[in-house]
Amino acid sequence: MDKRVALVPGEQTFQARIDAEEKIEPKDWMPEKYRQNLIRQISQHAHSEVIGEQPEGNWITRAPSLERKAILMAKVQDEAGHGLYLYAATETLGITREELIDRLHTGASKYASIFNYPSLTWADIGAIGWLVDSAAIVNQVSLQNTSYGPYARAMVRICKEESFHQRQGYNIMMTLMNGSQVQRDMAQDALDRWWWPSLMMFGPHDGESAHSAQSMKWKIKRRSNDDLRQQFVDQAVQQAEAIGLVVPDPDLQWDDARGHYDFGAIDWEEFERVISGNGPCNRQRLAHHKRAHREGAWVREAMAVHEAKQRLSNEDVA
Repeated sequence: MDKRVALVPGEQTFQARIDAEEKIEPKDWMPEKYRQNLIRQISQHAHSEVIGEQPEGNWITRAPSLERKAILMAKVQDEAGHGLYLYAATETLGITREELIDRLHTGASKYASIFNYPSLTWADIGAIGWLVDSAAIVNQVSLQNTSYGPYARAMVRICKEESFHQRQGYNIMMTLMNGSQVQRDMAQDALDRWWWPSLMMFGPHDGESAHSAQSMKWKIKRRSNDDLRQQFVDQAVQQAEAIGLVVPDPDLQWDDARGHYDFGAIDWEEFERVISGNGPCNRQRLAHHKRAHREGAWVREAMAVHEAKQRLSNEDVA
C-alpha cells in the first residue's frame, strides 16, 4: 500500500508554482499549513529584530564617542525598521499586529535565542554587529529568493542594511584589537562569550528541526541549517584571524578534503534551555518589551482616533 499522502488538486497546482520558482502573493491560494508556516517564521524574524534592539540599545548612552553613539543609534533605528517591514509582511497573511504581539507576550511565538544573552562591555556591541549580523546576513541573503513575495521583497532592503551593521561591528573589534592589552582582552572575551550562541542561531542540525523539511519543499527556506552554519564558520574564522582574535573552539581545524573548517560540538542543551525561556536574559527582555508595549498604548490609541477621523473626512468629501 502506498503510504504517501496524495496532494489535492489545489495543492498540486500550488507545488507546481513553487517548483517553477513563481512567487506566491497575498491574494493567491495557498495551503493553510504554508500560511501558518510563514506566520511562524516571519513573525519570529520580526520579534527577533525588535527584541534585538535591547542588548545594543542599553549601550547608546555609554558609547565611547559621539560618532560611535550616532552610529549605534542609527543601527538600532534600522532594527526597528526591519521589525516593521516584517510585521507588515506577516499581516498580509491575514493576522493582525495585535495578535502577533500577543503571541510573543504569551510565549506562543519565539524569537532568536541569541538575544537572550547580556551585553556586558562595549566589545559586546562589536561582537553582536560582527557575529550576529553576519549570521543574519548568511541566512537572509537566501531568503531574498523565498517563495512568498512580501517576505522576499522585505529581505532585499534588510540585507543591504545588515551589511553595514556587520561592518560596524567588525570595525569596533578591529579598533579594539589595535588598542591596549585591556582592549584586546575585552574583544577576545566578547568573542569567547558570543561565538557559540551565534552558531546556535541557525537552529538544530538538519533532520532534527520540526519545520525545516517542509519549509525547504515550499522554498520558504532555500538552504539547510547546517549548510548556512558552515558558511558562517568559514567566513568568521578567517575574519577573526585577520585581526588577531582566537576562535574559542579547540576542535576547530581546516579540512582540505572538504574545503571547510571542522568545528566542535554545539551545546544543544543550552540552546533548548534558552529557547524554552531559561536563558540569562529571557525574562528581562520579554518584561521590557511588555512594559514598553503598555507604556506606548496611548500612541496607538491616538493613531487609531486620527485614522478614524481621516476616514470620516474622506467619506464626507466623497
